[in-house]
Amino acid sequence: MARRARDQAGAATAELALGIPLLVALTAGLVWMLAVGAAQVRVIDASREAARAVARGDDPTSAEAVALRIAPDPARVSIAVGDAQVVVTTSARVSGPGGLLGALPGVTVSAEATALVEEP
Repeated sequence: MARRARDQAGAATAELALGIPLLVALTAGLVWMLAVGAAQVRVIDASREAARAVARGDDPTSAEAVALRIAPDPARVSIAVGDAQVVVTTSARVSGPGGLLGALPGVTVSAEATALVEEP
């Protein structure tokens, strides 16, 4: 009877030792997904703020600087000013988590905001 209890305790230890790396990889993946979500929100905010600034009459160069300050590094900002509206597109690359999940590719997040040009 004592030998059987010892064998089961060893099996539980082995199962735990095999399960811990899986749980660590799962946690790293979830944290990476949160980072991608946060980067998406920052890109949306950057596009919206830049579109608002240009629509108010600010210089597109200063609006681009605002967008680059808000967006994650490295980001690209494109501003198109028309007669009645401003369209700002911002995109940024979020690299993979590395470590155990180093094989995962990076993700590009992007957002587009449109604002009507305000009359002076």
